[in-house]
Amino acid sequence: MANSLPEPEPLKKWANIGSKCLFSLFSLAGDITQKGYEKKRSKLIGAFFPQTPGMDPSTGQERRTPVTPSSSSRYHRRRSSGSRDERYRSDVHTEAVQAALAKHKERKMAVPMPSKRRSLVVQTSMDAYTPPGKENTVTATLRGHVDVVPECRGHEEVYSVLQWYLNALLDPPSFSHITENHSAPPDVTGYTNNTATDGIQVERAPGAGNAAQRQTPKYGNAELMETGDGVPVSSRVSAKIQQLVNTLKRPKRPPLREFFVDDFEELLEVQQPDPNMPKAEGAQMVAMRGEQLGVVTNWPPSLEAALQRWGTISPKAPCLTTMDTNGKPLYVLTYGKLWSRSVKVAYNLLHKLGTKQEPLVRPGDRVALVFPNNDPAAFMTAFYGCLLAEVVPVPIEVPLTRKDAGSQQIGFLLGSCGVTVALTSDACHKGLPKSPTGEIPQFKGWPKVLWFVTESKHLSKPPRDWFPHIKDANQDTAYIEYKTCKDGSVLGVTVMRIAMLTHCQALTQSCSYTEAETIVNVLDFKKEVGLWHAILTSVMNMMHVISIPYALMKVNPLSWIQKVCQHKAKVACVKSRDMHWALVAHREQRDVNLSSLRMLVVADGSNPWSISSCDAFLNVFQSKGLKPEVICPCASSPEALTVAIRRPVEEGSTPPGRGVLSMQGLSHGVIRVDSEEKLSVLTLQDVGSVMPGAMMCAVKPEGVPQLCKADEIGELCVCTVATGTSYYGLAGMTKNTFEVFPTSNIGAPISEFPFTRTGLLGFIGPGGLIFVAGKMDGLMVVGTRRHNADDIVATALAVEPMKFVYRGRIAVFSITVLHDERIVVVAEQRPDSTEEDSFQWMSRVLQAIDGIHQVGVYCLALVPSNTLPKTPLGGIHLSETKQLFLEGALHPCNVLMCPHTCVTNLPKPRQKQPEIGPASVMVGNLVSGKRIAQASGRDLGQIEDNDQFLFLSEVLQWRAQTTPDHVLYTLLNSRGTIAGSLTCVQLHKRAEKIAGMLAERAHLQDGDHVALVYPPGIDLIVAFYGCLYAGCVPITVRPPHPQNIATTLPTVKMIVEVSRSVCVMTTQLICKLLRSKEASAAVDVRTWPPVMDTDDLPKKKPPLLYKPSNPDTLAYLDFSVSTTGMLAGVKMSHTATSAFCRSIKLQCELYPSREVAICLDPYCGLGFVLWCLCSVYSGHQSILIPPSELEVNPALWLSAVSQFKVRDTFCSYSVMELCTKGLGLQTDSLKSRGLDLSRVRTCVVVAEERPRTALTQSFSKLFKDLGLHPRAVSTSFGCRVNLAICLQGTSGPDPTTVYVDMRALRHDRVRLVERGSPHSLPLMESGKILPGVRIIIANPETKGPMGESHLGEIWVHSGHNASGYFTVYGDEALQSDHFSSRLSFGDTQTIWARTGYLGFLRRTELTDASGERHDALYVVGALEEAMELRGMRYHPIDIETSVIRTHKSITECAVFTWTNLLVVVVELDGSEQEALDLVPLVTNVVLEEHYLIVGVVVVVDIGVIPINSRGEKQRMHLRDGFLADQLDPIYVAYNM
Repeated sequence: MANSLPEPEPLKKWANIGSKCLFSLFSLAGDITQKGYEKKRSKLIGAFFPQTPGMDPSTGQERRTPVTPSSSSRYHRRRSSGSRDERYRSDVHTEAVQAALAKHKERKMAVPMPSKRRSLVVQTSMDAYTPPGKENTVTATLRGHVDVVPECRGHEEVYSVLQWYLNALLDPPSFSHITENHSAPPDVTGYTNNTATDGIQVERAPGAGNAAQRQTPKYGNAELMETGDGVPVSSRVSAKIQQLVNTLKRPKRPPLREFFVDDFEELLEVQQPDPNMPKAEGAQMVAMRGEQLGVVTNWPPSLEAALQRWGTISPKAPCLTTMDTNGKPLYVLTYGKLWSRSVKVAYNLLHKLGTKQEPLVRPGDRVALVFPNNDPAAFMTAFYGCLLAEVVPVPIEVPLTRKDAGSQQIGFLLGSCGVTVALTSDACHKGLPKSPTGEIPQFKGWPKVLWFVTESKHLSKPPRDWFPHIKDANQDTAYIEYKTCKDGSVLGVTVMRIAMLTHCQALTQSCSYTEAETIVNVLDFKKEVGLWHAILTSVMNMMHVISIPYALMKVNPLSWIQKVCQHKAKVACVKSRDMHWALVAHREQRDVNLSSLRMLVVADGSNPWSISSCDAFLNVFQSKGLKPEVICPCASSPEALTVAIRRPVEEGSTPPGRGVLSMQGLSHGVIRVDSEEKLSVLTLQDVGSVMPGAMMCAVKPEGVPQLCKADEIGELCVCTVATGTSYYGLAGMTKNTFEVFPTSNIGAPISEFPFTRTGLLGFIGPGGLIFVAGKMDGLMVVGTRRHNADDIVATALAVEPMKFVYRGRIAVFSITVLHDERIVVVAEQRPDSTEEDSFQWMSRVLQAIDGIHQVGVYCLALVPSNTLPKTPLGGIHLSETKQLFLEGALHPCNVLMCPHTCVTNLPKPRQKQPEIGPASVMVGNLVSGKRIAQASGRDLGQIEDNDQFLFLSEVLQWRAQTTPDHVLYTLLNSRGTIAGSLTCVQLHKRAEKIAGMLAERAHLQDGDHVALVYPPGIDLIVAFYGCLYAGCVPITVRPPHPQNIATTLPTVKMIVEVSRSVCVMTTQLICKLLRSKEASAAVDVRTWPPVMDTDDLPKKKPPLLYKPSNPDTLAYLDFSVSTTGMLAGVKMSHTATSAFCRSIKLQCELYPSREVAICLDPYCGLGFVLWCLCSVYSGHQSILIPPSELEVNPALWLSAVSQFKVRDTFCSYSVMELCTKGLGLQTDSLKSRGLDLSRVRTCVVVAEERPRTALTQSFSKLFKDLGLHPRAVSTSFGCRVNLAICLQGTSGPDPTTVYVDMRALRHDRVRLVERGSPHSLPLMESGKILPGVRIIIANPETKGPMGESHLGEIWVHSGHNASGYFTVYGDEALQSDHFSSRLSFGDTQTIWARTGYLGFLRRTELTDASGERHDALYVVGALEEAMELRGMRYHPIDIETSVIRTHKSITECAVFTWTNLLVVVVELDGSEQEALDLVPLVTNVVLEEHYLIVGVVVVVDIGVIPINSRGEKQRMHLRDGFLADQLDPIYVAYNM
């Protein structure tokens, strides 16, 4: 170890490293030899590559220049004019970063830049853009082929000009397992008009090339074309996604072998330590002792005694000189004045607050000191006044506003310290925010305090006989210094009087302070080094302090150097930042002479990056009399006070120590001296030796405080009187920090006295020199390696162009996502930077951090300049920034997420197991005692009078004869008044007229198809029965929306064509609409079949009503667009229709005396059956409420239910949502208007999806006040093959809810868990199984029956199953598969229809009407909607629910997959500036809850996600729109 830290002459060493670091230079000639092309190419690309100094961009040849100290310093001054944060400045590091970027140059690849709406780019300078008219071609090297990627234009106002960034990582450190070796699920890549198919499955072999060229049918208006990869591409979006997929193809690291169980079979990869990683090999370190603390006879027994002594012996001696912002001396405080004023403050504190009997402040109480940074004299007076009064001062920052960053946490500290009085100066008191009455408001989180002004003129003079009691330093608390932790919480470190005095003595001995020396202080005098040197030790030694306020430094960075010259100061206390600012401002000033300085204390010497400032400062000012040995870095922490300080040595002695350490080694916690060729090095300077009277050691940062080995980095601990003693009021934390007993490797404590943890990471080097490599607070443990935030900041700042980051303001922190820390980099960008600049810079930063630290950045965000929260002295408030990031309130202007690179602990992709044979399933079920999952509704029972009719048309005729005036239908308008009604005989007569018209005008044959295009209402019902009377087959079609003809009319046309309708019946109004100019723009109006309007019907009725000969013939066709965008029509026979109506009649107990309110769309499924058929069959009165009327009057449906005293009502999810959102705040006013829902016994949501538990529950809760019983609300379930399988009837048990483990569902397993357990998903029963319906759960692949509580496809057998798809193409295979499947074993005779939905059956403890135990059916989701990712099955709704919860501005979300990438589309309800906040939140939540990496995040306006009439999201339409570039997104982020 002794020889491992060479101590050469610093600059020569640096020059060497510099020249060796540049070993990797660009040769822009790739494998292409044409010189002309090469020149052109280097011209094109030159702008995008960092220019390494010493390289000719046109030739790629290196021009070496010897780096001498002088040229290096000139170079430094020139380069650093970008006013960036000098704490992290290092030329060597800059060159290393450039070399690392050069390495990436050969393996670069174009990666898509995010798309941004123009309105989002206004904050940057617009003229920097390439105007959309100009061509901007850039050449990208993609997998060895040279492709020209032209700029994508069009949608000028939507997209910013795209710039493919060429430095993207081709193979980032590691990828999620989206690679070719796992069998990828088939991609659904095209759509057809074929109503029967589920989309085209494309199995793609890797590298299939152009072999798989095939015809892709068009769907809607999305034009699809194929790329050579077999991926359909239709637009710029698809091309970008293709690029993204290519970027993610090759993982760098081999997949990891080991897994740990995350409280379930779900396996998360655990990072295994790398067997080749460096391990500590040295012997155990030995604790290091400092020199004896020499006792000097005239040292005072306490600081107050020192003040009394100097105040009386030499009252005229200057103690403190303060400056104004022009650098003129504002005020000189002498020792006499300091003494007399402090005594006055002490007297007033003890005697003038409160009453004589009840003083407000007693000795030992805590008081706050609130003084601005430009008034050290008032602070000093108040501080010593408190010491004399034996009151404990708590110095804090001045709160500027009620919501200052961090001020709330300071308030908590004051509250816990029991502070009731705050001391402040007159000027500061006037500047505090005031309420209109002139009082100072209570700050957020603060206790109530009395403000006490300490200026002499406001204070009473103490009586002549009153003197403060001056004791020797003892164990009482002297003061409390606040400290902000990594998480933003504020702790108070208590320092005892004896510790304060001993610390001053140790500093006096180390720094050789003598009486009347002059010291220039630039540091904050309220805490740490500034307080210890300029307020405490200075008084002990009667020194003169020149205090330079922060405001003056901002105006004149050279001010402190000028004061050193002017006062011939011996000592200056600065930070490396002050040295850097002085360098930037220094312009060959002649009168600068620093020869008087014997010690330049560098307060942040423990920051490894301070070394570059020290060297550069010495370079420039050595010629001005600055001696190299004067620079004295020190290390300190609020807990341990001064940890170490370099002593000012005699001239000509050995120069201080240097260590060039490998960052790779440091990340594993070991010290390795780096061979100089390596890029990733950290150069450390020593911070001197241990303090006098102290002992120091390094212990392992985690776990038991065991001594480190000699070549291991650990947390430094010190044992001395001169440290803090506790965190005020926090005994547990105090024990862990201030009472540590380090142990040797055999477990024995090394000392009987406790040590204090310093919070600094480092080691003790040769010669007892202390080296600090970073802070515990800045530590980020990623995988198994430790990285320091400061080092990453330094790397990011070294990336060209350096001036890109505004004033070097970068924050680096880690957030925990999926059981590991992830690195986030947030930087303020210069106001004039363009989109291209930003993206360019971000991509380079990623490469540089990967190259130098071998760690991936999870998220890189750029914010506008001056927007990050600030600390009182203007730095970045880190914890507040992190908080804003996690809350989605940071408002970045650019974001780049790289989850694919750094998330390496995802669960192993699921491998499909070979299927188990039928016999073993049977045996398995028997052995485990499992029932086969099957259930049935009750029997249809005996036939009643109207059940003898086989046809609905006959039922209507019978009702028209027996009860002609009984009202069947009542239609309401938006005002809630009756718009029309139909009795049995009216319906019969109008239907007859329609039948006559069809026969006479249209000359239709039996069995011809007629499309009914009517708004929801009575005309639709009349036309339906007219068709039945005429022997035609009706098809109900939703009319086109007059405001949206272009998108709604093609669907109407498609249904009319696919259903082979020979004529269209409609109203006069719609008839005109179908022939309008707008209509002819959307479709070819000449190809419509004859269109008949039924507004004025002929007088004569048909000679004879048609009676079907066979009940199995077609009654009507039911067409509907599924959520996946497929148009499917099913055939309903007369038998099925009657059975359906009968089943509903029994389940809901419908009789002529009943009234039912229906608020549904009457075009397909159960909605149509309830609207048109059930009343005629059962004779009850239907109150019809068109859902569109609710948009005008949201209370319409519930008012009707109350007004007509309805017991049964049906609605859709969209209606329920409209009521929940629209009436949420009006329940009181509705109640006062007499709205009463207490009579409702069933309120059924008609749906073809998993029940939306959250919506139904909030609806029930909301309207409970209006009398709605929660048990009344339930859902139904139907699908294409059977329009209603379940429906909650009047009798029977309440619907039940179970909680299942979402992770088990992904593996197609059902695991019941308790409510509220992690990953639990509530599933509500989908109503009771209808009479005459049998259900079985079958394995969708093997078609074998499943056991109870197993997830499988729901199969149904019933008299009202549809009899098949009605399709133009007659796809028989699909027909037989969906409508007439048989089980592969067990009961192989029954013919079942497959619903295409996954679900499970569970026998409950409840009993149904027949006394049997009730079987509940739970629907999980549609098979065709489910996404197969990483071998697991995901239901979009689960991911969408997680995403909607993440941020208040996300109103809706839809997800879909595209070429194995997960795309998340979110609707933003808020300002467009919030759009980018959503990207990290969405990525985080999907990773955490679903173990998936989001590929693309698309932020759109409200209403962009298409929703059908049933309230279901049309995800495939959305996908087509996205790929065809039709969404006009606010922002599209492509996660790398």
